[in-house]
Amino acid sequence: MFDFGLITAIGLIHLVALVSPGPDFVVACRNTLMYSRFIGIYTAVGFGLGICVHISYAVFGLSWLIANNELIFTVIQYLGAFYLMLIGFQSLRSFQSHVEQNAASVSNMISPFRAVRIGFITNVLNPKATLFFLSLFSTMLTPTVGKLTLVVIAVLLVVTTILWFSLVALLISQPRFTTILKRYEKTIQQFFGVLLIGIGGLILIF
Repeated sequence: MFDFGLITAIGLIHLVALVSPGPDFVVACRNTLMYSRFIGIYTAVGFGLGICVHISYAVFGLSWLIANNELIFTVIQYLGAFYLMLIGFQSLRSFQSHVEQNAASVSNMISPFRAVRIGFITNVLNPKATLFFLSLFSTMLTPTVGKLTLVVIAVLLVVTTILWFSLVALLISQPRFTTILKRYEKTIQQFFGVLLIGIGGLILIF
């Protein structure tokens, strides 16, 4: 049975969660500003693939297992925190200008595959996303929900995630942003590095 009301409700809730700043948003901004809008879009694709993992919680019943097994969730939480801190330390330690469009900067551009991988791992190990989907699936998805509805919900969540973070990449890669970046690139990269380390540290503490 096709449940349009349920699809609309979950879609709106997910959209609100997307626009709320978190690790995904920080990584999307970092990759876009430090590399290019296309790397930012590939990172968005990685976020979308990560959403597929979260959706599997409902399909295979993993949400119940994770929600009722503190150890599993703690492991996910710690892995996510350490990964965010790793990206942050990389931003602080390996600064090199990526703004100028010359041979040297091109050689330092990360590959699309790496951008997708960063987005995927960041999303999958994001405790905020894990908690969100655990609560969403456990309260709104019941065994009576039809397969067609589940498929539409899955596609909607993945597509809106990719579109939103692609839009973020497009907006912050506008000329006025890159002009500012050329002047303050090292400071911006260090800011994102400290911010990611801080988010990882807060996850470990709380």
